[in-house]
Amino acid sequence: QVQLVESGGGLVQPGGPLRLSCAASGSIFSINLMAWYGRAQGNTRELVAFITDGGTTNYADSVKGRFTISRDKAKNTVSLQMNSLKPEDTAVYFCNAQVGVNPVYSYWGQGTQVTVSS
Repeated sequence: QVQLVESGGGLVQPGGPLRLSCAASGSIFSINLMAWYGRAQGNTRELVAFITDGGTTNYADSVKGRFTISRDKAKNTVSLQMNSLKPEDTAVYFCNAQVGVNPVYSYWGQGTQVTVSS
């Protein structure tokens, strides 16, 4: 079992920065990958970025060059630095952790709201 708690959401003006953090607890030694997903109102949850245990990162095309995902294993946290925010980035952002190989178990945080508006 892995527990995830997000923080850092809020209201930000277009063009501004925001940093999301996710604290993991429980069976953290077994985490293979951590990710951030976003769910805009009325839409499904979509992958924003992920980072593997080895440090490989990947981003959705819509956030490349603006968002950076990072992981601090010593603190058991994963962060998402969001720069040059746009109104279309408005969404509830969820932290995700994947554990195991076969099968893979997926754990989710409760989500944190990010609103980009003037």
